[in-house]
This record gives sequence, C-alpha cells and structure tokens, in this order.
Amino acid sequence: MTEPFTLGVASGDPFHDSVVLWTRLAPDPLAEDGLGGMPDRTVEVEWQVAHDEHFSDVVASGTAETGPDDAHSVHVEPGGLRPSADYFYRFRWDGEISPVGRTRTAPEPGSRPDRFTFAIASCQSYTNGHYTAQAHLAEEDLDLVAFLGDYIYETEDQGEIGRGHFPEVEVRSLAEYRLRHAQYKTDTDLQAAHAAFPWAVVFDDHELENNWADDTSYEEDIPRERFLRRRARALKAYYEHMPLRRPQRPNGPDLHLYRTLSYGTLVDLHMLDTRQYRDPQVEDDERDDPERTLLGAEQRRWLSSRLSGSRAVWNVLAQQVFFSQRDFADGPPHEFSDDAWDNYRVERDAVRDELAGVGSPVVLTGDVHANYVVDVKADFDDPDSETVATELVGTSFTSGQDGSEQDPTDEVQLRGNPHIRFLNRRRGYVRNTLTPEQWTADFRVVDRVSEPGAPIRDRATFVIDAGEPGARPRD
Repeated sequence: MTEPFTLGVASGDPFHDSVVLWTRLAPDPLAEDGLGGMPDRTVEVEWQVAHDEHFSDVVASGTAETGPDDAHSVHVEPGGLRPSADYFYRFRWDGEISPVGRTRTAPEPGSRPDRFTFAIASCQSYTNGHYTAQAHLAEEDLDLVAFLGDYIYETEDQGEIGRGHFPEVEVRSLAEYRLRHAQYKTDTDLQAAHAAFPWAVVFDDHELENNWADDTSYEEDIPRERFLRRRARALKAYYEHMPLRRPQRPNGPDLHLYRTLSYGTLVDLHMLDTRQYRDPQVEDDERDDPERTLLGAEQRRWLSSRLSGSRAVWNVLAQQVFFSQRDFADGPPHEFSDDAWDNYRVERDAVRDELAGVGSPVVLTGDVHANYVVDVKADFDDPDSETVATELVGTSFTSGQDGSEQDPTDEVQLRGNPHIRFLNRRRGYVRNTLTPEQWTADFRVVDRVSEPGAPIRDRATFVIDAGEPGARPRD
C-alpha cells in the first residue's frame, strides 16, 4: 500500500493537560467512494507524543481503532501533559510513519500568563487562490489558530487558476463531502499550518450550503427532513477531518460546537456557533422581532453564564458573521446584510450590553473576506455613544481571489458607519498578541493568491488597552 498519511496531521482544542491529535488514513485521498483507498475493515493506528521532534523522550503513546464508518480518521486525546508546554506527535500504520506535528498545551487554570499569541483566519476557497497565506502562517510562533469558518466550499466552482473543485459538482452526499475535505487537506501549505500549532475550529455556512440556517436551506426550497439529512452528512465529514474532541462528535444532524478555551486568567476564548440554532433570514422590516435568535436559547444561556462567571482579563467571542451594525446604503433607507447579526438586532444588542459588563471584551469575526476594525457602540445610531467593545474582522485566506485595498463601495460604507475604523480587502490573517495590559492585532496580508509566492506584510496594526474598549492604530 502507498503512503497512508497524504492528508497530514493536526492538533486542536488544547487544555492545560491534554490536546486532541488528528490524522486520517488515505493512501488514495480522492478515491471516488470517499474512503481514501483504505480496506473495508477496522485497523489500529499507533500514536506517540514526545518532548522532542526526534522522539527520544516519548511521554505518551498508545493505539487507536478506526474504520470505514469514520473514513479511517483518528482522534486521540492524550492526557497527563504539562501546562504551557510544547510537544511533538506522530502516527504509525502499516509500517509507515506520519509527518511530525508540533502542539502546545494551555496554561494551568488560575495561572497568570504574561503572553498569549494566536491568529484568526477563515474562508479558504481552494479554487480562488493558492494557500500562500497558510504557508506564511506556518512560519509564525503561535499558541493557537482560531479558524472561524468556511474551511471548504461546497460549490462546483472550477476557478481560474487551475485549482478546480473535485468532484466537479456541488457536494451533497457523504462521499462527496469527504472528497471535498480531502482535496483541501492535500494542500501541503495547509498541512504545514496544521502541523505547526493547535487549531480551534468552528464552521460557518459553506461547510454545508451557502447561508443555511438551522434546519432550513437558504438556496433551495426543499423539505426540512431532506435538508437535515444533508446537514448530517456534511457535519459528519467535517468532524472526520477536524481536530475536535469527543464531545464534538456529531449525533445525526447535530454537532455541539460551542465551547470555551481558557488560557489561565489572561483570556477566555468563547467559540460560538451561529448556524445550527438560528432563525431563518428575513427582510429588513422584520429584523427587529425580539423573538428572533442567532444563537438559540441554550447557547445564549451558556454564553451569558460564561461571561458573567469569567475572571479573565480578556473575554473573547470567536464567531462567524459580522457582529456590529453595518449599513450599506448611502443615506436612508438603511440596507443591512440578512446573514449577519444585523438580521437579529435585538439579540445582538442584548449580547452587546452583556459584553459591556465584562473585562476587556473583543469580538472576532470571519466571513466577509475583508479586514475590519470596529468600535462596538452602546448605540450604533449615535456615533458619540460609548464604545463598549472592539470587533476585529479577519479577511479571507483566499476567498474573493486576490482582493484589493478597498472596493468602490467602501467609501459609502465608511461614511455611513463611523464606528468602522479600518477596512481593507487583501488576503491573509490577523495575528494577535495579548498581555495583561494590551492586545496587539497585526493585519498580515499578501498582495496576490492567484499565483504562489507572494510575500507577507503587516498592512496595519491596532492596539487595545485592557479595560479601555476601542482600538487605536499603533504609532
């Protein structure tokens, strides 16, 4: 049998004493049945964790069973690790050894870390660009990557740069979703970024279907039961290809994705799910219904409890869609996105008011293929109202192709939304460095993804002082 570790390795969701390790056996990753060329039987995969990349000091090891029902994916959660420590890991099967990955555990609960560095990223259409930004990301020194959605795209798009989607259809079956994930995972730059440090992932819409909402298709008028079957297939394939823990293993069409990652008393990172529980999108004149929800009742209660009980310096919502008000119209009437928090205004404003009562709140967002820095206002319609939090929106890795500094509509958007402090449409990611006193956000961009090899640069840097909501450009 040929090399089985064609999709690389990954780690994720670090705790102070454990981390989840992932790989998938796929000697033929694009085999049409979606099973990666593996035999139709259960196999045992060995794994090791060591202090050094040569594995001369192995600290944990074992075996894990996997089979065709899981597309021969492997999820291992070694325990007993040291807090705030670097580890190396690898897998072995059928005499073959995987690439080596590096991971890092979180600090001990209650400890007072003096630094936490992580990146946010999202939206990596395979057909829209080369993974140049991912290659640069792999060279950073990070504690974590928070990936905020659109890991794959479900479309049949073939693009213009010779990186067409496989299979050449909009994916709907389990085999097709597995193939699409496998195609993305074959990219060596993406593999390098996964192998360099742990990731915390959440999905948005394109892992299933554009702009889906709970049990409702946005694109097609199909029965609920049929859509939920598609959702179950998509979420199963998603879990099979992500470094997620056992509590995130899907149950039919349901996958419990919202959770908190804590880094001592420095930061609580609340990973939200803005897809599975939301009400369907409505027209602007219906968006003020106080019963409308983006989070769902259970997640909303969970978030309130987490925020009220947090003792962290920084309280962070890591989520998918634009949180702050964003009016696209040049004067009245207003024009808002129906897929963002603006379509759920009452709940958004309630969450905003809760954020105003916690330590140093920051909202992290993906989805819109652009970099933004936004003052979250106590009243978005009053520019002079208090700033209660900061929203940092990260651009896409590739989606939207090369991008630009700004597009022709941005002047209208900036004029109509004075709480938007910065807007740029290049590709890349946001690197964040947190201390007990300050948050520094570097907007790292490349000028092109239509061909590989573009250098990366800091397009802008903004600073947030702890206890003082609102960001300012670094001098």
